[in-house]
Amino acid sequence: MDERQALASFGALSQETRLQIVRMLVVAGPDGMSAGTIAERLDVSPSNISFHLKELDRAGLVSQQREARSIIYTANYDALGGLVRFLMEDCCGGRPEICAPTAKVAACCAPAEEKIQ
Repeated sequence: MDERQALASFGALSQETRLQIVRMLVVAGPDGMSAGTIAERLDVSPSNISFHLKELDRAGLVSQQREARSIIYTANYDALGGLVRFLMEDCCGGRPEICAPTAKVAACCAPAEEKIQ
């Protein structure tokens, strides 16, 4: 992830409802959630949720897929993992033992070819 993409991601996440949506979708896993369900759980209007989902989609943090009459949203784990890795890239001035717990968290979201052992 480059700095421009990281800034777009942080910008999208710097709003309370959008941060709540991403956290909810991370918990939901690969099955995701419909926009209507997200709106109900957050007690936000459907039009408001649509606005926030569009911003998260534009930043690449969520993905969408049509299923029948619903659009199902899922967290983009590659992008979220990339954001964590971007933050930890130069961790602790070359002392990886300090960052080991956080590196494990980032590794869980790494694309298969980048998994850290």
